[in-house]
Amino acid sequence: MGTKGREPAPLFHEDSLRMAPQYKIPESVLVVIYTPDLDVLLIERADAPGFWQSVTGSKDTISESFRETAIREVREETGIDALAPGHILRDWNLENVYEIYPQWLHRYAPGVHLNTEHLLGLRIPQRREVSLSPREHRAQVWLPYREAALRCFSPSNAEAVLMLPRFA
Repeated sequence: MGTKGREPAPLFHEDSLRMAPQYKIPESVLVVIYTPDLDVLLIERADAPGFWQSVTGSKDTISESFRETAIREVREETGIDALAPGHILRDWNLENVYEIYPQWLHRYAPGVHLNTEHLLGLRIPQRREVSLSPREHRAQVWLPYREAALRCFSPSNAEAVLMLPRFA
């Protein structure tokens, strides 16, 4: 008996695809949000109290551009529209490659230990309250850029904040 007229059996059952682990892409953005006075927004991680950072996040798909990732992550993490009038999103054309922190390795495919982080800056007209995603962040603070750099838990984030006068 042939299979003519019948569809072949699927290789994966639809439910098994939903349960498959979804690994993060090891390409991310770091977006320094700042004012014309070089005050920098930092947000505290919900899963790591005391860990202050700029907006960060991984690409959702390999084809997503770093600019698209930055716009999406800024909106998701702060509620800020990076494309709003008076806002200037600038690609710094810099990247950091770093070892993924051990506590977050489980989010990546087995064997992935390095992340490539692309740096961007977002200038907004003035300090403002932001809408944090409680699942990701628990507090926010605006600080002059040198103080903000001292508060960043990540050395690459601190370095990016200290480079702000060069890009502002």
